[in-house]
Amino acid sequence: MPPATPDAPPRPGHPAPDGPGLSELLDFAHRTAADPDTLALLPLDPAERTWIALEGPGGSEAWIIGWPPGAETGWHDHGGSRGAFVTATGRLAEQSIAVELPTEGWRTLELVDGVDRERDLPAGRGRAFGPRHVHQVVNASQEEHAVSVHVYHPPLPLLRRYSRHGRVLRLELVEGPEEWAP
Repeated sequence: MPPATPDAPPRPGHPAPDGPGLSELLDFAHRTAADPDTLALLPLDPAERTWIALEGPGGSEAWIIGWPPGAETGWHDHGGSRGAFVTATGRLAEQSIAVELPTEGWRTLELVDGVDRERDLPAGRGRAFGPRHVHQVVNASQEEHAVSVHVYHPPLPLLRRYSRHGRVLRLELVEGPEEWAP
């Protein structure tokens, strides 16, 4: 059988030509979040987020992240990568903007009303997102640590960090993998 081409659908059991799709990323995150032996590899710190890298499906990048009480990511995107994450233990909240923002050519945007979304993600729940997703993830608990599994394809080329004041979103910093890789 010939290999799949961009004009043909991928064969069953084979990844799409451009890597794993959102459902495959989310499935991986769910399976990993349910694996106590893999989760046990993560050291937890009472004051700082911790993480370990994993190999994800189809050349994707994956992480297990520990969230002490009150930890948050701040507003960010994933540099054009699509992704998924699942809460393994504890409870996380995701705040996102339901509009595809331009990835380049701006420093400050005024958001219109009605674009804010919030998801409650207790243990076992997760979500997948496309390449232009802007969000922040928070462990709002003041007592309980949370752990989550994240997976991205292609592997993160960069993270763009934003500040948010009311409806104004401002690009503050662009980080490369050397800033977060172990």
